[in-house]
Formats: sequence, structure tokens, C-alpha cells
Amino acid sequence: MALPNLVSIDIEYDGDLNWLQGFRGATLGGLGLVVFRTGANVIGDPLGAFESVALTTSAKDTLLGFRFFTSRPWNPNYSALLSFNQLKEVEIVFSCGGGCSSRVDDDTIIDLARGMPKLEVLQLGRTPCQTPTGITVNGLINLACRCPHLLKLRIHFQAATLVEAATSATAPSPSDEPAISRKDCALTDLEVGGTPIPARSGSTIAHILLQIFPHILNIKYTNHEWKLVAETVKDFRRIGGFVHRSSKTPITLHLTTDTIVMPCQKTQSIIRTPVGGWSTRRPCYRP
Repeated sequence: MALPNLVSIDIEYDGDLNWLQGFRGATLGGLGLVVFRTGANVIGDPLGAFESVALTTSAKDTLLGFRFFTSRPWNPNYSALLSFNQLKEVEIVFSCGGGCSSRVDDDTIIDLARGMPKLEVLQLGRTPCQTPTGITVNGLINLACRCPHLLKLRIHFQAATLVEAATSATAPSPSDEPAISRKDCALTDLEVGGTPIPARSGSTIAHILLQIFPHILNIKYTNHEWKLVAETVKDFRRIGGFVHRSSKTPITLHLTTDTIVMPCQKTQSIIRTPVGGWSTRRPCYRP
């Protein structure tokens, strides 16, 4: 099969995946986006089935986006996508109805970050639910370090581990390869949904997120306990703050040395406040 002008595929199917075999060995031109949608009660392993066929086609070199949508609870085989290391967008949507079905942990997210360093959009699951599950602060740090172009993120994560990192004497660092070259992650949009957070921890969580994702702008939430986090980040941006790090290692979370820096308008001076004790302050105005 040869489809030289094909740039995207959007397929809705119900159950049987044998139709994928029709693409085996195909020349698919500049295929950049694949979208699957299913209402099947039993989903199986469509990612594995897709990998086994796609690797025999030209798509293995051209595919930039992969999306999968189901309204059912599901535990995807994410490792099937690791062969496509040029992917920039991965969106896999499934339901948390009737109990959280997300099984993404630190090992999963680190594998994805290693395998897809060009990611710009990563959205796993629907809007995160209120179950305290998912990746920890270590997974977020690895994702930020290994995917510097990441702009949008939706994933279940354990917000309590961010608070623990702020109070821990030893901070987590990216797993393995500590000497790899890293840049600040470009992430601007984080969807947290109903993710639970410890009481009275909004300010602390905002500071940790600003260290991991120094360009973060928007936090989308359904749990209103995140309101303070979102407002703190917006205030920080509105007054032109930035994250100053005292070492060349970009993410260490050593809160005794890392500093939030806010410019003082008109005077060009700066206010430095330790991250752990930073509070929302207006820029100082001087005649």
C-alpha cells in the first residue's frame, strides 16, 4: 500500500484490531498524526498492536502525534510508544469513573521522558481525579529535565510529595545520568483537575512547581484548594519574577539556596526571598 499524500489518520473502531494489518509494510508519505477512538468494552492492547504494524511502515520516521480516546477505564501499555522517539504530542484519554484507573508511576514517566525527549504535549487520562495516586516529585523533575520543550501536561501526580520535598533535608534529583545537559523546561500549562493537596500547602506547592517548571503560567483545576497555587503563580508572573539558581544543576530543590527573584519596578533592584518562606508581595514602587 502506498499513500504518499497521507498526513493524518483518524479512526473510530469497535473491538476488532485486525484492520490494522492492512497497513503493514505501507508507505504512508508524511503521516504525522494518528488518532484512535473506541467505545469497546474490552480495549485490550491497541498500542501494542499499533506498534507492531507502524514499525513496518514509513510512519516510524514521520509520526509526530499520537492520540487515543476511550470513555472506559483502562491501563495502557505505554511502553509500546517508546519506539517513536520523534513524538511531540501524546494524548491518551480514558475514564476514572468508578475508581481511578491511572497506573502511571515514576518508572513509567521516566521511561516516556527518556524515549520521547521532543515532547511538547503530554496528556495521560482525563482530568485528574481526587485519588492520591500517580507520579511523585521525582517523576516531575525527570520529565522537566528530559523534555525541555514540554509545554502542556496533564497527568495524575501526588502533590503531597512536593510538600515533602520542600521540608526534606535531601532533595530528589533526576534518576540516572546526573551529568546530562539540561535546560529549563518550557512548560506553561499544567492541568491538575481534582488532584488532592495537603491543607495549607498552596504557597509551598506553588514554589516547588516554579522551580521544576520555571515558565509555568496556567494551572487548570477543579479542586478549589488549588486556587491559591494558581493565584500565586499568576502573581509571580504578573510582577515579572524569575527563578534564580545558585548552581548549574537546574533542578535540585535545595530550598536553602534556591531563590525566587522579583524585580523591583523603577529601581531595577531585586527582592530575594527563600522559596520555602516566600509570600505573595507586590513590587515595590519608588519615586
